[in-house]
Amino acid sequence: MPHASDLSNEDLLYEPDEREPVYYAEQALLGALLLRPEHLPQADGLEGDAFSHPAHGALFAAMRTVRAPGRPSPPDGLDWLRAVLEEARREAPVLTPAHLHLLISACPRTEHAGAYAAMVRSGHARRSIRIHAEALAQAAQAVTVPDRTAHVLAAADALARHLDTFSRTVPAHPGSLPRTPLPPPSVSPQDDEAEDQERMLLASAVSGPASVGQMRWLAPEDFTDPLHAGLWQCVSALAHRGEPLDPVTVMWEAQHRGLLAAGVTAADLVVLLSTAALPPEHWGLQIVERALLARARHTAGRITAYTDDLANTVHQLITGGRRALADLTAVRRRWQQATRPLSEPDTPVASRAGPASRAPAVSPPPARPVAVRAAAGRTP
Repeated sequence: MPHASDLSNEDLLYEPDEREPVYYAEQALLGALLLRPEHLPQADGLEGDAFSHPAHGALFAAMRTVRAPGRPSPPDGLDWLRAVLEEARREAPVLTPAHLHLLISACPRTEHAGAYAAMVRSGHARRSIRIHAEALAQAAQAVTVPDRTAHVLAAADALARHLDTFSRTVPAHPGSLPRTPLPPPSVSPQDDEAEDQERMLLASAVSGPASVGQMRWLAPEDFTDPLHAGLWQCVSALAHRGEPLDPVTVMWEAQHRGLLAAGVTAADLVVLLSTAALPPEHWGLQIVERALLARARHTAGRITAYTDDLANTVHQLITGGRRALADLTAVRRRWQQATRPLSEPDTPVASRAGPASRAPAVSPPPARPVAVRAAAGRTP
């Protein structure tokens, strides 16, 4: 929520034509507390930034600042209201006594203050989860940061910790996944760099098959081109079976998997698999990093869609957010396997809500000496 002191009078007085349900819950809570300040303990844990309207947040913060009377008589109550208004006007100068009367009249039952406070908490949870999801999306789109992968994983860790915080404060409830229809995964525009990386990986794997068996961290879904994903499955299958691996044997395996039926000729495959440079691990790492960034964007969009659906409860937002982050964590684990030395054990994930927040999980990939192989144009 923007700080009230940073907004103009027009912003503070702005009333949208269509208000979300939480707006009325905020009005009801503030009206109950203005009329019966002894109910303030029922709003423990709330802060001014939990309110969607800046003026509401300023008024609630003032109530927490000004000492409330125990059982106010009419004169004491009026004095308290005047003190609250004076304190709130430090942050929101446009507030008037009329605003306080409006809030009091908007409260159906003062004894329901606890229920109104729970609604405000839920609205705050929805907005704050969305803010963290948007931060993850922005991190995945950032191209000027020194280490995009570390930047993305730090944002994912922050989102996971935020969900864990709410899971500890929200009362226990049987978890259920949101039923929100999710938008289909966005189709990335044709990326020549990704295409080249995938071609070089396949050719390098064929010319240097010894390391293919150690690259189980690279999955077909990491590829942007379905043909390349299918060819990687061919290469992996031949390496797993211990059969000869060269452009012709891969072409033959591709024929049995139906890859030649998509308008790709055998000659095309032999040419594609015959030019290599650098070890396959180099290209594989580039591909899995790209897949990690793409999955982060999809995860952020998925959680944002959950928060946009007002039918979802806080419990569903937490459950759906954790499930989305678990999918990102699966790619993260494979990225960790690709970047760590072979003797280093897997880094366990601390929370099922998403990626672990330990520093090694977001550190840049360790430098790996690679020798350039003069394999260009090589055919068996």
